[in-house]
Amino acid sequence: MALLMFLRVIPALIALPLMAILISLFGGVNYHDTIQYVIGEGSLKLFTAYTIAMFGSMLSVILQKTGVAESFIKRGAELAGDNPWIIGIIMLGLITMLFTTLGGLGAIIMVATIVLPIMASVGLGPMTTVGIFLLGLSIGGTLNVGNWAVYIDVMGLSVAEIRPFALVMFSISFIAAIIYLTIQLYRDGQDLNLKKISFISSSIIIFAAALFIIYFYVLSDNLKFYVDDTLSLIGTVIKYLIAMSIITLFIISISRAFQNKNEIDSEVHWTSYFSPLIPLFLILLFDIHFIAAFIIGLLYAFISTYKKGRLNLFIQSIFEGGGVVMPAVVLMFGIGMLLVAIMGPGVQLENYPNGWPVINLLKPLLTEIVPQSGFTYVLIFTALAPLALYRGPLNVWGMGYGLAAVFLASGLNPGAVMGLLLAVGQIQGISDPTNTHNVWLANEMRVDVQKVLWNTIPYTWVLAFLGLVFAALMFM
Repeated sequence: MALLMFLRVIPALIALPLMAILISLFGGVNYHDTIQYVIGEGSLKLFTAYTIAMFGSMLSVILQKTGVAESFIKRGAELAGDNPWIIGIIMLGLITMLFTTLGGLGAIIMVATIVLPIMASVGLGPMTTVGIFLLGLSIGGTLNVGNWAVYIDVMGLSVAEIRPFALVMFSISFIAAIIYLTIQLYRDGQDLNLKKISFISSSIIIFAAALFIIYFYVLSDNLKFYVDDTLSLIGTVIKYLIAMSIITLFIISISRAFQNKNEIDSEVHWTSYFSPLIPLFLILLFDIHFIAAFIIGLLYAFISTYKKGRLNLFIQSIFEGGGVVMPAVVLMFGIGMLLVAIMGPGVQLENYPNGWPVINLLKPLLTEIVPQSGFTYVLIFTALAPLALYRGPLNVWGMGYGLAAVFLASGLNPGAVMGLLLAVGQIQGISDPTNTHNVWLANEMRVDVQKVLWNTIPYTWVLAFLGLVFAALMFM
């Protein structure tokens, strides 16, 4: 099935359920239990993940339909001037920020139709433009809390366990993107102000390093370092200020909504730009439930962009949001079936007194090959990282979660499995020619999608290696 996905004979949404059924039948599960548990319960296995994906998609659609995302990009371009490097950095930052909440091919196309011409107009080459967009998309996806739901469902991890590593991947990916942009502009023949670039890049890296040190050596829950009263007070004050800021934004937006409708400016108000950030802050800082945070974000987006007839647009966005994410939901049905086929339904069944037959067959083999140390973990999965391409075994939208289930059952730390998928996921998210967004972007900028792979994979492979190193230090 992996080979058929690689050759594009069968799409993943068909291959995964077929794989799950065949694995369970050949592994010794009877027909009744295959239908009852693998197909029936398997399709519901990731219900939390795809429910969150639906709410996230609703917010994504309303940001598109109200013009918030479009205005956000245009304002950033106006402030950037005409320096290609500065434009590239600002566009990268805006794309990253938007896709911490946005998702789906529709959102990608909407943002790209605004961003691509802006970058091309100031001298960024077609390949550079595509690469920057893909990097921003992937970096934003690292902090897109909707994407974390699967790790919570499959691996039993908490937000507090996922957040530190996600922040690490976010930081090193952003630095890699700056390096990529600088090298690509040099290759495009741009006259670069190296002093300014060095100063800005150093400032960003120093700021990221300072945040890293503060988080991991002072505020991290995983490291049991002593936190004195002063630092605890500062953290409390910051949370309080952010909470008050969110409340203030709601008050301003509600007061505007009650104004005379003719007096409300037709342009997007500045308060609307916080719509993608509010769910992120609520989840990261206040541990609000994912769905509750997205509902609050939806309500804020509705209120802050309120005009006559906006309720109909809000309802339309909710319906369309569910439709946009449906391909991913169907894929999650197959992933859930594959997880149950390998791991079993999670309860002891009379027919299998010794446990689920498939995992019993796989355990002896995988126990021998699963890395037992941080060094072998980094070495093995760095070498195998390109298997995230072409819907391969390490591709989370191929059979990656099924393989993750096997690793978990073989005793690999859940955090290490999550770190593995997030690290090699950079290769998949940025370089994989089978991604629909890669194909669309390459076509839009008239470059070969395979050349995008070869252009970006040196950077994404190094990113995968660095991510695996940090995952080994944190979880192995």
